[in-house]
Amino acid sequence: MEFDDYVRLRGVALVRLARLLTGDCGDGEDLAQDVLARAFVRWDKIVSTDSPEAYLRQMVVNASISRWRRRGTREVPMATAGHEAVGGDFGAEVAQRDALWRLVRSLPPRQRAVVVLRFYEDLDDASIAAILHCSAVTVRTQVMRALATLRTRMDTAAEPASVRSGP
Repeated sequence: MEFDDYVRLRGVALVRLARLLTGDCGDGEDLAQDVLARAFVRWDKIVSTDSPEAYLRQMVVNASISRWRRRGTREVPMATAGHEAVGGDFGAEVAQRDALWRLVRSLPPRQRAVVVLRFYEDLDDASIAAILHCSAVTVRTQVMRALATLRTRMDTAAEPASVRSGP
C-alpha cells in the first residue's frame, strides 16, 4: 500500500485519535500531521510490519506523551459562558459528555492513552499493550486507576459547593 492511499483511507482515524489524546482539535491535527510527516520518511519500513495501523497508532500515542512532557506551560481548559442548552435532555447529555472529556484530559498521559484506546478506539488489552510497549496486565491496571480517578473526580464535581467548602 502506498503512503497516499493509507492517508486517504485511515488519516481521519489518526487525526481523531490525536484529537482525543490532546484534548484539542488544533493540537490533535498538528500532532497527526507531525506523525504522518515522520511516517512518510520511513514508510517502506512501516508498511513491511505486521500492522502499519498499530505502528502509526503507537507513533501518535508516543508523540502525544512526548509533546505533553515537553510543553513548558500547560493550558488549562476553562468553562466558557454563553453556552445555551438547545434541548432539555440533549443539552444535559452534551454537558455531561463535555465534563467527562475534561476529566479524561486531566488524566496523566498514559492513563489518558489507555482510556482513549480502550473506550474510543475499542482496542483489546493486547493491542493496547503492543502500542504502549507494556504488558496487558499493565494496561488493565492503568484502566482501573484511570476509571477510579475519573469516578472520584466526578463525585467531587457533583458535590454542591457548600458541602465541599464545609461550615
